Amino acid sequence: MTNIFTKDVLFLPSVIHIFAGLFLGALSALSYWLSDNRKRPSQNFIITMIVLPAVISVVVTMVGSNMAKAVSIAGIFALVRFRSFPGDSRDIFYVFLAMATGLAVGMNCFLTGFVLVVLLGIVFVVFSRLESHKFGREIKLLKINVPENLNLKGVFDEVFKKYLIDYKMLVVKTTNMGTLFQLTYEVVPMEDIDEKAFLDELRVLNGNLQITFGYPEFGASSVL
Repeated sequence: MTNIFTKDVLFLPSVIHIFAGLFLGALSALSYWLSDNRKRPSQNFIITMIVLPAVISVVVTMVGSNMAKAVSIAGIFALVRFRSFPGDSRDIFYVFLAMATGLAVGMNCFLTGFVLVVLLGIVFVVFSRLESHKFGREIKLLKINVPENLNLKGVFDEVFKKYLIDYKMLVVKTTNMGTLFQLTYEVVPMEDIDEKAFLDELRVLNGNLQITFGYPEFGASSVL
């Protein structure tokens, strides 16, 4: 009886590509985890980044150099792109990095894939560390609930200029069944900030609704 493994000429290359893809995917996931300063990384997203290069490398191995290859890869790009997290450029970058790594492995360009993952991973980690220590202070997350009838334009600017070195609005969303807005800011507090005075002045402006202020990695340090 003919051995099915010797008959399948793509079996051994596919196995090699799977292990190489998993290894490079793990390196990508590690750099993603190290560069994440704002929130706890999604476990599902980490697993996806590890597995995705292996899957794409096998697809490239199977379809070979023909029109089917182009159609298959285009379909993978479209599918994963629209399933990625919207509005987060870092997550989208890592999805494309995982796909590019899978393409490199599937085309037997192992060294290219390794250099791509290591070099871009180092760049992202370094710049994320520089951002997290902007002005020598840790970046904090500030969430403010406001009434739906409040004019949001510049409502907290004066207080922010008094207590913060820098601030940037990240997200505006409705909450409490649409009766409130939640504003999420990335802020850099001044040195030795009086958190109670800062939050008290914000509470005067937002109608004494809930305010969350703290490090995103460990949860809020102050909630009112």
